[in-house]
Amino acid sequence: MSETTNTPTTVTNLGVAMFTIADQDQALAWYTDKLGWEVRADVTFGENGENRWLEVAPPGSGARLALNPPMGPYQPGGGGIGVETTNLQAEYERLSAIEGIDVDAPMDAPGAPKLFMMRDLDGNNIAVVEVPAA
Repeated sequence: MSETTNTPTTVTNLGVAMFTIADQDQALAWYTDKLGWEVRADVTFGENGENRWLEVAPPGSGARLALNPPMGPYQPGGGGIGVETTNLQAEYERLSAIEGIDVDAPMDAPGAPKLFMMRDLDGNNIAVVEVPAA
């Protein structure tokens, strides 16, 4: 098998990232009640509706985050995504004031964007990155 391909990709968008989480209801409450994100999908599927597809996202975001229970060898936690803000300090102060959010102090390293890290209930990492206002 070749390491490269001459056929151009048909993929046009990064639409959904996925985190493995222990409890979908607890994760849903954390992302919506604490972070202020919105539900984009919450549906059951499978022969008897035994599975649940759950997506959340920051308001206005085109990309979504799926919150999945463990499948196969995967365990909760260990994932990572980056989200963007035009006002890093304001978002840091907002999140720091909310009980139950594990947030680190902002970092400002030469050559890298300003950012801070936080973790969800299962230890998935979320980098909040400052971007210029449009």
